[in-house]
Amino acid sequence: MKRMLWVMLMMAFGATFTSPLFPLYQEHFHLTSLEITLLFAAYAVCLLPSLLIVGSKGKSWGLRKVLLTSVLLSLVATFLFMFANQAWMLYAARMLEGIAYGAFTGASAAFLFLKSPAEKKGLALTLLGVTILVGFGLGPAISGLMIQYAGYQPLRLPFVLLSVLLISALIALFTLTEDSSAKEGIASPKITLGIPKEISPHFWSFIGLSIFMVFTLNGIVLSLIPSFTKNVIHSSNLSVSGLLILLLLGGGAIAQMVRNPRNEMTRIRIGLIMLLIGSCFTVLSGETGKLSLLWIGIFIEAIGGGWTFQVSLRLAGNLPKPEERAQVISTYYLAGYSGFIVPIVGVGGLTLFFSLNTALIVLNVLGALVIIYILAYSTRFQKYYAKHKDKLLYTSTR
Repeated sequence: MKRMLWVMLMMAFGATFTSPLFPLYQEHFHLTSLEITLLFAAYAVCLLPSLLIVGSKGKSWGLRKVLLTSVLLSLVATFLFMFANQAWMLYAARMLEGIAYGAFTGASAAFLFLKSPAEKKGLALTLLGVTILVGFGLGPAISGLMIQYAGYQPLRLPFVLLSVLLISALIALFTLTEDSSAKEGIASPKITLGIPKEISPHFWSFIGLSIFMVFTLNGIVLSLIPSFTKNVIHSSNLSVSGLLILLLLGGGAIAQMVRNPRNEMTRIRIGLIMLLIGSCFTVLSGETGKLSLLWIGIFIEAIGGGWTFQVSLRLAGNLPKPEERAQVISTYYLAGYSGFIVPIVGVGGLTLFFSLNTALIVLNVLGALVIIYILAYSTRFQKYYAKHKDKLLYTSTR
């Protein structure tokens, strides 16, 4: 389990590694705001179909083979970034990143469960969420510090480190063997979202929509904070955006270790409310130009995102039958990563008519409406989940 978690940490690390470099890319390659928006979008547009296809078919292809291919594609993308001298190389690298991480996400959860002893499946599910958030946070924090303080080849040196880390992930994967049950029917041979009918309305209206909002509001930070801190808050320190992202995602991982509140429904409700409050502070920081408000907002959003992610992932793992779990979790991540498209497309379109901060206000109002709906639906879900847990307890004691 430890080696697989290391591989997952390195891939998550690489997935957000380039975020602080986008302002530099915009200056170096003379990219317009639209071109930068498309550069962000290229990742998500390629990730989603890759995640959907591999989530359905990865098991029959061989999970270890899919994971090895994913890490290799990430390495190729890293080399393209490292040696990029034309803008098209950046787009190609982002597209490969999206394909690689989408395929990896679709297979890694299933492979982690295969490599985890039966008594540690619950622990594996918990560590899965923590590892991904830590990796997401460390990537931009370290790259931001390197480009700000290394003082040498800021567009290339960070990718030397990333290459070494991805190679270590590749070596770790080579030491793992494909499980003998790897091609037994956990994944459907058809490309499908794979949500069983009996849990479908509850999944999409509560679990899937909750993680969608986490990724949407966090995606605003990931895609816009580098430009936001430079152009709205007027901070020239390139490491600030990386450290803010570390606080958001790494803080979300640490927040999961706080045990109270213990009740799952209370925890996710508070988490959703804190997500919204934190994003409002982000907007307020843009209105006032105060960096301190941005740090406060990110801190609040980190706790809210961490708790919402933790509980929703646990619910996604607990609701389906064991043989359906990997497919449901793949669809769970598909719902989450779909949220990344919202800030990219939404802000990109709105900034054609409004300022960046006004665009963020519009998105936050829409986000508030969705969160109100989730909170209202949570009462219905709570009743269903209580019956579901009672049924599982009854089955296990027979």
